Amino acid sequence: MGRRMSDLRERIERLQAEEGRRDKPATIYDVARRANVSIKTVSHVINRRMHVSEPTRARVQKAIDELSFQPNVFARGLAGERSYLIALLCDIPATGSGYVSALQIGMLPICRSKGFHLMVESFDVHSHEFSEQVRSLVAESRLHGVILTPPLCDMPELIHTLENSRTAFVRIAPERPTKGAIDIHIDDVQAAHEMTSYLIRLGHRRIAFIKGPTDHADANARFNGYRAALAQAGLPFIEELCVQGAFSYQSGLKAGEHLLSLRKRPTAIFAGNDDMAAAVLAIAQRFNVDIPRQLSVAGFDDSPVCQVVWPGLTTCRQPIEEMAQRAISLLITGDDLVNKKLSHELVVRESTAPPDE
Repeated sequence: MGRRMSDLRERIERLQAEEGRRDKPATIYDVARRANVSIKTVSHVINRRMHVSEPTRARVQKAIDELSFQPNVFARGLAGERSYLIALLCDIPATGSGYVSALQIGMLPICRSKGFHLMVESFDVHSHEFSEQVRSLVAESRLHGVILTPPLCDMPELIHTLENSRTAFVRIAPERPTKGAIDIHIDDVQAAHEMTSYLIRLGHRRIAFIKGPTDHADANARFNGYRAALAQAGLPFIEELCVQGAFSYQSGLKAGEHLLSLRKRPTAIFAGNDDMAAAVLAIAQRFNVDIPRQLSVAGFDDSPVCQVVWPGLTTCRQPIEEMAQRAISLLITGDDLVNKKLSHELVVRESTAPPDE
């Protein structure tokens, strides 16, 4: 009788211990016990290393699924020779833009398929704390690699920090080449030239332009392309038709209101990115201006906003998702590819038409 009671107590204690563990996240040790393998084997499966047999891999994966085990990406980095974190760095005004969203859409599937995690960090590049914030991020996160967007991709101090810490990086749309850097970009000058020329061929002569931030190389390149197309067509550059924006929707609202309040309005507005162009569509509705009969509107990027606004936005497509995919692949594989130029495309939708005579 005493032996039976002892066995019963042991069983109750074991059940209580198991019940207590249910409230705690499963660990790699739990997975190893469930799959009857070593912790090292579980680590190999999590990190997608090849030297694990398929039956063992399947058994470990089944244990991971049954226990709802979530690997700790920081622990993975500490246990191995590298971390599995890639950081996308951007400036604060761009954080909520369609451009950054499209970059994330392109990056996430590859990161997931290769066992990497993507983190997005935004900075005020004009802050006195900017450099220290970046140094802290690099030091504390042990990043596998970094993707730099404008204007961060053209900041020598930031690049110097990454090089000193031996952190791999890829630059998207930099203004100038840097020795040893991996760059992915399009010809922004040519793309903006083609969009402006298209509007001129439609018959527009008063074509306004909403500029992006002055510290963005791609924004300056697009403005230069606009001016070059005007000059090539023999059209004058009109200062009052060029308004400073910030690549944000709010700045597009302000710029659009200014342009549509002019005594002699433009017949077409070319915005330096899609977010500002979408804002012009909204302002045009407030001013009771018909798009595209009374005003043509064009943007740049072909971000997701182009197809959710009405009318559909004519834009210059840069392959943002492809740029993102290539950037991630380069960081993961370590391939040496310098100054990779991708193609752009003019995408005509309902927001542009010949001017109303």
